Amino acid sequence: MTTSVDLLLRGGTAVTPQGTEVTHIGVSGGRIAWIGSDLAGAPTARETIDVSGLHVLPGVIDPQVHFREPGGEHKEDLETGTRAAVLGGVTAILEMPNTEPPTTTVAALEEKLRLASGRAWCDHAFFVGARPDNLETLGDLELNPGCAGVKIFMGKSTGGLLVDSEEGLHLALSSGRRRVAVHAEDEARMRERKPIVEASHDVRDHPNWRDAESARLATERLLRVARKVGRRVHVLHVTTGDELPLLAANRDLATFETTPQHLTLSAPECYDRLGTFAQMNPPIRTAEHREALWGAVQSGLLDAIGSDHAPHTREEKARDYPSSPSGMTGVQTLVPVMLNHVHEGRLSLDRFVDLTSTGPARVYGLVRKGRISPGYDADFTVVDLAETRVVEESWIASRCGWSPFSGVTLTGWPRLTVVRGSVVMRDLETVGAPLGRPVEFLETLQPGG
Repeated sequence: MTTSVDLLLRGGTAVTPQGTEVTHIGVSGGRIAWIGSDLAGAPTARETIDVSGLHVLPGVIDPQVHFREPGGEHKEDLETGTRAAVLGGVTAILEMPNTEPPTTTVAALEEKLRLASGRAWCDHAFFVGARPDNLETLGDLELNPGCAGVKIFMGKSTGGLLVDSEEGLHLALSSGRRRVAVHAEDEARMRERKPIVEASHDVRDHPNWRDAESARLATERLLRVARKVGRRVHVLHVTTGDELPLLAANRDLATFETTPQHLTLSAPECYDRLGTFAQMNPPIRTAEHREALWGAVQSGLLDAIGSDHAPHTREEKARDYPSSPSGMTGVQTLVPVMLNHVHEGRLSLDRFVDLTSTGPARVYGLVRKGRISPGYDADFTVVDLAETRVVEESWIASRCGWSPFSGVTLTGWPRLTVVRGSVVMRDLETVGAPLGRPVEFLETLQPGG
């Protein structure tokens, strides 16, 4: 039996695989060492934090962020992005490869890991990007330490990464074995429809240009090639009801996620209110598509929530459409936005945990992440489900300084962020120094690792 621990979280209502109840949690060496409901049997602790009245959740994992470093540090970097993450209750992030230069080589991956060392507030890993000149090497690239896997852009978004031919997609999926993350929009259809927005210059046409059919066509083609190759794929930021039957029919190969924005905002209202600040790829769509996504949440079909945090400066976002860049901030507001849905009764707390912790860990094979169990990393998102606050831009840590949810009142806020047993956020302020380190993955561990 564990007789002493480094940290004891006392009296919180914890969500564990065994259920939800008032639980005491002991942490030793950065991992969960003891869990019990009887405080009389608790080990002695070097530090005790009373979390009674709060809910202790497994550390939230955001599996899709763009932190812009290297190349875009004027709008975000690894320090500000991960600081925003822990301020919002996120304990680990998986970061995308469309930086400048893009993360398409071992050297570029190692440079990101170097840049994150001593500066990242939470644990992290980096995707490598597929492009025509590296497709045959992706299987080797994905096995490097600190690599979250391969990311494929089937349609152009921010940056120059693109694999839009069926031959290229087949080659990319044939190299390697880990689950591949895919941005599924049909590039050919979007090229054909670009004149719509070049003529109107109206951001409300963004979902008409990058329409639901462009998403459906790309997802259909991805699943067809994945089936032929026998490769597992994960479809990022799904936005349409049209894709859901395809994904449901391919559960053995395909997982998918959506964003808090696509579950919360809808067209045309968001474009009327936010203008180009509501512009992202794939677009925010009508309430009909939003409600279809909620059906996937409630049926258990949806696997994960990712913020698709993709910051741009106010000046960049204020350009005339379609010259304005696509992307919103989101890592810092993921937890309160989704907890507000819990408060409003659209989402159970257990399902929140599955979509934000257990699900991302399961999809990508994160080691010791995603649940409150002995032996797992002591990552905790401690929240007050009753706290009501307004999203204020003064709280936003991202360098761009804005949020699509600015001024919105939300109920359910993070109070404590714990990364491997160390408190890094308390009462919406960072504590201590950055201590994030690379995440490990099941399929990259050496035998016996």
